[in-house]
Amino acid sequence: MSAPGYRCGYVALVGRPNVGKSTLLNHLLGQKISITSKRPQTTRHRILGIKTIDTAQFIYVDTPGLHQYEGRAMNRHMNREALRALQQVDVVVFMVEGLRWTGDDELVLKELASVSCPVLLAVNKVDLITDKQSLLPGLQALSGKRDFEQIVPLSATTGRNVAELESVIESLLPESVPFFPEDQITDRSERFLVAERVREKLFRKLGKELPYGITVEIERFRREQNIVHIHALIWVERASQKSIVIGRQGRVLKEVGREARVELEPLLDSKVNLKLWVKVKEGWADDERALRSLGYVDDD
Repeated sequence: MSAPGYRCGYVALVGRPNVGKSTLLNHLLGQKISITSKRPQTTRHRILGIKTIDTAQFIYVDTPGLHQYEGRAMNRHMNREALRALQQVDVVVFMVEGLRWTGDDELVLKELASVSCPVLLAVNKVDLITDKQSLLPGLQALSGKRDFEQIVPLSATTGRNVAELESVIESLLPESVPFFPEDQITDRSERFLVAERVREKLFRKLGKELPYGITVEIERFRREQNIVHIHALIWVERASQKSIVIGRQGRVLKEVGREARVELEPLLDSKVNLKLWVKVKEGWADDERALRSLGYVDDD
């Protein structure tokens, strides 16, 4: 039973690609749920991160970055996922990168015009602003964009002011009993988390070489005593991309597998036998049917 005055609600983390939404979620939770990389559009799904404390339960909704380019089915899917997160939430955290304002930020602001719940502005990466004297006038300029409930400058990487942001969020949540068990931290399955960790290692290992048309599908996931056997398929769009992912003499694939296992074993609390294969599915990222078959489903 929750105490009188207990608060619980949904909090959408929205913003353009690569502003640090997933990094913020992981810091708020105190553990890694969403994958991160320096590449924009790393997050492709809505992911719930659930944090339960004595006075409140926060249900954070991490979202893909909203962006203007919708040339491919994957881009349209990511925008739909982000926009759906704005429906039926109790608080929105609009995240921007320092004092930099882009056309994609303007797109997010436009979509927020129809939101009736409180909207906080989280100004991330303030630790990277070299001209500190520009911060105050820059924040004042941002405050003119909308009537924000509050503006919180922070650093999702270092944790600066993250606790302050969460304190403001808690004050805005409705009084309610918790919706999830106190030990639940996400709505996603182990198979999903495994696929995401493998994809993250690919993004980090290959950097700019890695094609956007890449995804990971878990073909097999089986626990046997103290070991988990996992077969993962890495899908690319063209045959020429397959050699990039495999690397010379299989070096890249071996390193990705090794790095993924290091994270997966504590996550799954078990030894992990991970096998990776690379296959070609022509144009999958621009094919709605292929997207659905690979798990890119627009959940209600």
